[in-house]
Amino acid sequence: MVLREWDLSQLRQVLPLEDSELVQIVDYANRLDDSEAKAHLHNLLGDSVASTDFIGSYMEHRGGLLRDQSTVVNGPSPLDMPATDLSNNKVCPPMDNKDDDAPPPYASSTSSGFAHPRHTNAVMEAAKIRAEDEVNQGSEAVLSSTDDPQQEMQQQLQVLQYNYRIYNSEIEPEHDSDYLCVCPIHKYKRRKMARVPVLERWSKAVQYPGEKFYSDLQGVAVFSWNPYSMLPSVFGYGQSVRGMGSFGMCQPLADCHAANLRQTIALNNRLNREAQAKVNDYEPKVNIWEAEDEVVEKETASRFAKFRKALGGKSSTEKAQEKAKEVREAILNEEQGRWPDAQWQHIVATYQDKVGMAGKIAALRLSCPVQYLHLLRAGYFEPIPVAWANRASNPLKFSVEAAAGIRGITPVWRGYEDLAEERLYWVLNHREGSVGTRMKPDFISEMAMAHARMATAVEPPPLYFSADDTCHVQHTTAGYSRQVMPAPFQAYDRPEVAEDDSMILLDVSGSMGFEPLRPVYEQYLVTGYEKSTQPKNRGESGMERHRDEKAANETDVARAVVRRFTDALANHDHQSKGYDLVTFANRAHYVGTVNHVNFDSMWGGIRFGGGTRVMTGWQMVKDLHFQKHSGSAVHHEVYGWQAGPETPMLRLLLLLDGEATDMDEFELDLLGLSWAHVTIFLIGVDGCPHHHRHANELQRISDVNHHVSFVDAQGNCPERFVTHELLKRHLGYDVSMREFEQMERPPVYAEIA
Repeated sequence: MVLREWDLSQLRQVLPLEDSELVQIVDYANRLDDSEAKAHLHNLLGDSVASTDFIGSYMEHRGGLLRDQSTVVNGPSPLDMPATDLSNNKVCPPMDNKDDDAPPPYASSTSSGFAHPRHTNAVMEAAKIRAEDEVNQGSEAVLSSTDDPQQEMQQQLQVLQYNYRIYNSEIEPEHDSDYLCVCPIHKYKRRKMARVPVLERWSKAVQYPGEKFYSDLQGVAVFSWNPYSMLPSVFGYGQSVRGMGSFGMCQPLADCHAANLRQTIALNNRLNREAQAKVNDYEPKVNIWEAEDEVVEKETASRFAKFRKALGGKSSTEKAQEKAKEVREAILNEEQGRWPDAQWQHIVATYQDKVGMAGKIAALRLSCPVQYLHLLRAGYFEPIPVAWANRASNPLKFSVEAAAGIRGITPVWRGYEDLAEERLYWVLNHREGSVGTRMKPDFISEMAMAHARMATAVEPPPLYFSADDTCHVQHTTAGYSRQVMPAPFQAYDRPEVAEDDSMILLDVSGSMGFEPLRPVYEQYLVTGYEKSTQPKNRGESGMERHRDEKAANETDVARAVVRRFTDALANHDHQSKGYDLVTFANRAHYVGTVNHVNFDSMWGGIRFGGGTRVMTGWQMVKDLHFQKHSGSAVHHEVYGWQAGPETPMLRLLLLLDGEATDMDEFELDLLGLSWAHVTIFLIGVDGCPHHHRHANELQRISDVNHHVSFVDAQGNCPERFVTHELLKRHLGYDVSMREFEQMERPPVYAEIA
């Protein structure tokens, strides 16, 4: 079909979606007869003047559209495509894809079947507009190899903080002037001001009844609804949180920063308690799922009752019943729109069961329907859409800033960094068997726990000493750094079997090649950084070897651990083919199958640099795994690959050198999977509180998700000790020291050399 531009323009005014999605709507309507198509469009678009005009013009040109089906301006119909992501109209790569970054060819995917019309609601529309506003290019397009995944506002703020020597991510630079200023700080402020309408729309879409929008850019504090406006400034006495102080650039002060932190934490907790209580009070006082839709009120003899009835007034009971009916219909319509058929419903039910929150969700639907509807519209009860992994911005990446009025989803959203973290803790608090409320530690508590963990470090066991460890080869400092011993190994998943699929996912962000630095703190304020005498986390690539002959003989920590791990694993598995290696930074890259023979050449081709977005690499690993074993799985149009009972287990080693920007999203995705076991190795700077904060977070995830294991190392790393601990968790059983030493022996690869 050909969709004429003036038709497309009319539909865009009625339904503000992407052109490809508008084409999908018309393409679906073309498969219906005239009466069904007209009814479908009327139900979808409503009865406004613009909607009526479009439906009339569409029906008038319907015959011509159907005759020209073969030439859709945006490509073939999604109903005729292979497994497709309808959220951005990106077709899953064909198996003969020649992109260097794509996985190798395997069997074609099995599509899940019919593609349904796209469901939307106010939260989804506001999220789409916010995502478009936050991304540099102003779109939600899938990243190309040259796209910068940093959201525009976050990138501008980071540049300002770096230029003005502000090292705490929560502090925005301030510059006071009595004239029209064109400094970078005020340019950033004006950009923030321009975003207020977008954030106001987002706020109104996610706020609960009775809540009001506020911002930190609405003028003098006394005229604002912002409850944070009177907190002490981090910049000192005489300053407000908006920097109304002495002329010139403001510098944060440690005492003021600490006072601001403490009061912000206390205010967050108080406002969260009050908000939850108000939402609980707003819930219907009757059971909305009762069979009777109306309550017959007894006749009363009072003159007031008769007078009210004559004027058409309603009693409190009638109003409550009407409200209950509205909430019930809204829930049923939203559920039907989100999960339109039995397959969608099965995937959602399976997800809830795997995560362990099916019972809590059912109870919430019964007793707290307003909150259930709110979370339902935000997608809390279903898997993460597969398309979000490669987007520069998606609803889980949205920041949450209580002082700025940038809201989260739940009533207790204050204190979280982004929507992924908020949803993660909501899930942890609503799993079967959870006792009490698992609260996210505030910054002060996180720092205290990081220092407490750091104090538990001890000398590593001397039997793991190796003269060819990186720290000894490079002669950084004498001996190993003190290490925090991992928790004693406990087996939860079954031990590895021959059919399992082992892979490696490697962080190749720019920080892997930085000189190791640790922050210098004055209370909770970072005042600078100092060098740590330890090796870099990565080995030198091919180009760097040509520039520095000495580097050719050096093996840095990540490279050394990956090599030891793959050699030992190959000895254990009695196979010489090797293991698939995927890297990630801003985007994912498939390196190839690495083994003892080709390891140096493979490593030499790895590209380092960029951010740390683990979801891009995780998505490529999942695609690679399921394409290998596509006969036992199906591909859903929105939720991606769904494992079957015969799908082999994926065993993944993930190496990180710091916190990924989408780590909470990754942890959230893992909670719903039973076919993958992930062993995380975190490499950190010796004596760095940031490393131990992240380690504590990963340990908490490992404690609640038995499909995730965690090991970390800091400073001068005892590589044999780390490799042994990683192998225990990867293989799923307690590998003895004797067996480990046998696995370490160099394999014989003469037959493939």
